[in-house]
Amino acid sequence: MQAVGDGRSDRAILAIGIPVSLAILYVVLETAFPIVYDAVWSDLCAIGHWLDTGMLCNPYLQRGLTTGVFIGVAGPLIGTYLVNRQMALIGEALAHTAFAGVAIGLVVGSWVEWVDDPLLVAVLVAAVAALGLQYLAEHTDAYGDVPIAILLVGSFALGIAIITYGFAFGRTAQGYLFGSILTVTFANVQLMAGLSALVVGIVGLTHKQLLFITVDREAARLARIDVRLYDALLVLLTALVVVAAMQILGAILVAAMLVVPVAAAMQLADGFTGTLYLAVIVGELSVLLGVVISYWLGIATGSSIVLVGIAIYLLAVVGTR
Repeated sequence: MQAVGDGRSDRAILAIGIPVSLAILYVVLETAFPIVYDAVWSDLCAIGHWLDTGMLCNPYLQRGLTTGVFIGVAGPLIGTYLVNRQMALIGEALAHTAFAGVAIGLVVGSWVEWVDDPLLVAVLVAAVAALGLQYLAEHTDAYGDVPIAILLVGSFALGIAIITYGFAFGRTAQGYLFGSILTVTFANVQLMAGLSALVVGIVGLTHKQLLFITVDREAARLARIDVRLYDALLVLLTALVVVAAMQILGAILVAAMLVVPVAAAMQLADGFTGTLYLAVIVGELSVLLGVVISYWLGIATGSSIVLVGIAIYLLAVVGTR
């Protein structure tokens, strides 16, 4: 059997490629991205005036919708691997961990002036938790979902304990718990764009290995693929997606973007690749329609996006009977 990958070479490629990619991505986000963002929304705003609606000129909606578009790609992309590996619950666990990270970030930010974005702390906490979860799964005798369940309830309890122990962050933290389009700043848009682009780029480069360990882990080992490395990579990418989606969807609902579009796509598509592409399409439809419905009805953006996604799933189920 021909080897698909080699452990040492894979580690070397990731060790060199990820830092270089991050450096390039930072430059693009700081220079080109603001120009493209302003140009695109300027044109869309003009179209909105022509249609006699000011919706597309609303800066809150512009930032929220842009963030949502990135989430609509990265969420279903990672979710396709997770659902096919029966790891859907891990998104919920990491979402609660990210909420604890936000709580820690709010506290640290009140003490350290330069820590002004709790999402950056949430990224770090979620990444550490993801690696810790991978370690527990490999070194405990419990069933595979037990460490996930412990992480889910433990991290959520930690987050609640922090924001209720003498710190006046309840209202700010509530936005991350339930999601709020009003809290999205342009710096957040840049962060989400960077995280989503990083996720999409890494998945594009490692799709063959991730697919191999998803379909047949033992055959992947025989092909000299470093299964532990790509397991850890997938969990880390999930953590990044969760943090990216949390501000719009909220920690409670963020896992839905990893699962619901994939579930709908699996009803309609044949094969892994078809499911992956269709899941991204369903994710984008859910985000776009959900944000618009949220704007017009004045309801929470996260719940609107999730309900649209579930409606698409139910239509897919009924339509394929």
